[in-house]
Formats: sequence, C-alpha cells, structure tokens
Amino acid sequence: MSYGQHSKDMEPSFLSSIFSFLLMVAVVFGAAWVLRSFVIAPYQIPSGSMETTIMISDKLFSEKVSYYFRSPEPGEIVTFDDPEVEGRTLIKRCIAVGGQTVDLIDGAVYVDGQRLEEPYTNGLASHPLSTAAGVEIAYPYTVPQGYIWVMGDNRTNSADSRYFGPVNQEAVTGHACFIYWPLNRIGVL
Repeated sequence: MSYGQHSKDMEPSFLSSIFSFLLMVAVVFGAAWVLRSFVIAPYQIPSGSMETTIMISDKLFSEKVSYYFRSPEPGEIVTFDDPEVEGRTLIKRCIAVGGQTVDLIDGAVYVDGQRLEEPYTNGLASHPLSTAAGVEIAYPYTVPQGYIWVMGDNRTNSADSRYFGPVNQEAVTGHACFIYWPLNRIGVL
C-alpha cells in the first residue's frame, strides 16, 4: 500500500470504537465501585465529635480490608452505620470490645478497671449521657460479644455509645486511616 491510501481493513469501524470506549468506561466505573465497596471509601466529616483529631470538613479515607481478617481493636478510629439514621455513616474511636467492661468515673474512662490514658480528648471529661429511647446503660457496662464500645474524642460534643449503646461489629464499615484534605492536615490517623 502506498502513502496516502487507506484500507478499510486497517481502520477500526465507528461502532467498534464506540464499543471499546464504552467497555473502557464500564471497566473504570466497575473498578471504582469495587474499590469503594470492598477496599477503601472516602468520607467528609460533618460534625465536631472527633475534634481535634479530626476536624469538621476534613476529608479522609476509611480502609475496609483489615476488618475482613480481624475485628476492630481499642484505640482504632472506625466508621460504622449509624444505629439511628439509616444510610448515614458515623466515625468514632473504639474504646472497648466484646467482653470488656467500661466504666465512667469522675470524668475518666476505665476499661476492665484500668483508667485509659486518652491524650486525644484534650482533657475533656467523659460523663454518662442520657440514652436514646429504648437504650439502657448502667455503669460499669460490659460490652456484649460481637459488639464494640465507641466514643468521640470530643467527649462533651459526641453522641456515641454512651447515648446509643454498643455498636454491632457487623455495622462497622472500615478503619479510618488517612486524612487527605485539607492539605495542611494530611496525615495518617
């Protein structure tokens, strides 16, 4: 074939180009869905319940993979389905796991009789809260197996397990791991 000549055999048809493009778009969206559903999810923080560890409007990633192989551990920041509002995700710190006993004494948190050192609360007191309708919590409180006890780092401005009770581990959606926005707050949690 000489320069300037075209062969219909060498040119992709318009339909095959459209098909290739649509296939590529489907693969990209499918991969994004798989990543978001099973690997990592982005969140923007709407409230101050985790201040100053996580601030209002911070954007972060919550990874899901580690909890396929193990349960949340005390001290980790977890995302979970809100027990009161369907479709809403909350973020709090895991304080205790199933079988552990939580007590609030003179504004301090005790787990299995040991006072927790909690520098992330900036000295804010941890007092019992009025509970949600149908929730009864008496301290000391033993967390049922298969559940975790969560509390916000901003103890005076957090509706958490003191309010809605323990969180079923099946409701945990991930382990908050990295703030990616704003730039001046980028870092590992």
